Amino acid sequence: MPKAGDTLWDIARDEVEKRENNGDDGKRVEVWEKSVLFMGSKNGGKTTIILRCLEREEVPKPTLVLEYTFGRRARRHNAPKDIAHFWEIGGGTSLLELIRIPITVNNIRSFAVVLVLDLSKPNELWMTMENLLQATRNHVNKILAKLEKTDPEVAGEIKQKMQNNLQRDHPDYDLVDPFPIPLVIIGSKYDIFHFTSKSEALLLKARALINHLAFGYDRSKSVSVDHSKPLFIPAGLDSLSQIGPPPTSDSNIGKMRANTPLELWKKVFEKTFPPRSFSDLQDSKDPAQDSQYAEYEVDVMRAQKNQEFEQYKKNASKSWKEMDFDPD
Repeated sequence: MPKAGDTLWDIARDEVEKRENNGDDGKRVEVWEKSVLFMGSKNGGKTTIILRCLEREEVPKPTLVLEYTFGRRARRHNAPKDIAHFWEIGGGTSLLELIRIPITVNNIRSFAVVLVLDLSKPNELWMTMENLLQATRNHVNKILAKLEKTDPEVAGEIKQKMQNNLQRDHPDYDLVDPFPIPLVIIGSKYDIFHFTSKSEALLLKARALINHLAFGYDRSKSVSVDHSKPLFIPAGLDSLSQIGPPPTSDSNIGKMRANTPLELWKKVFEKTFPPRSFSDLQDSKDPAQDSQYAEYEVDVMRAQKNQEFEQYKKNASKSWKEMDFDPD
C-alpha cells in the first residue's frame, strides 16, 4: 500500500521488489545473495572463467587492480532471480591487501574463493598459491575472531560447515586444517602443456562448479583422481595415502626436513621447479600508463598534477636543506 509522501518512483520500486520477491502463490520467497572472489596467477584465465559462467560473449581484458561484476539466475521457472557478486583481483600476488575489500563480516557466511593457477608457469605456481591463500586465511580468521565476540553462533556455524567436508573417520582428519570458507583451486591452461584440445570440456566443468558456489546449483558428483588426466576432486574425497609420496628417491626424501606431507611436497616441487623470488612476482606496471584506459582530459590533468608534485618535492627538499637544526 503506497504511503503518504511516496513519489511515483517509490511506488514503482516497491512494486518491482514485490514482484521479484513473491512466489506464484503471493508468499514471500527468499532471494539468495552470494559472493565469489577470483584470484591467482596473472593472465591465468580468471576473467575468461567469469565471463563463461555468466554466458557473456566478451573479449576478456587484463584485470589490473580489483574488478566487480554480478549475475542473476532463477532456480526455477517464475522464481525470483538470485544474485551472485563476482570479484576479481588482478596482478597475481602484487595486490594482496585488496583481499580485505570484498570479504567482510557482512557477507562472510555466503562467500567463496576461487584460486586460478597457471599450470604453464610452474616456477610461479606454488608461491602464488601460498601467498594468496595465506593472506586470505589471515583476513578471514580476523573476521571470524570478531564474529566470535559479536555473534558466536554464526562463527561456530561457519567453522562447522567447513569441518563437515571432512568426515571424522577420514584417515587425514587430524592432519588437515580446513580452509575457513569454501575454496576451489583451478589449474588453468592444462591444454597448453598436454597438447590436447580439451579446453571447452574443462571450461564447462569449471562453469558448473562456479554456478554451484554462486547460485547454489547442484554440485557435480564426478571424481577424477587419475594424474594422467585432468583432476577433479571435491573436498574430502581424496587422502594422503591415495596421493602417495612425491616423485623422488627415498634417499632424497630422507635428506629433506619436513614436518608435514605438504611441506615435503613443497620441497620436492620447488627442487624440480625453482621458484621465482616474491619480488619478481610483483607487478610494477603503472595502470595509469595503460593505453586501454586512456582518457584525454583525465590524462592532461594528471600530467599537470605530476609536474606540480615534482616541483613541490624540489621546493620542499630545498627548504629542508636550508633549515638549521640544534645539535643534540
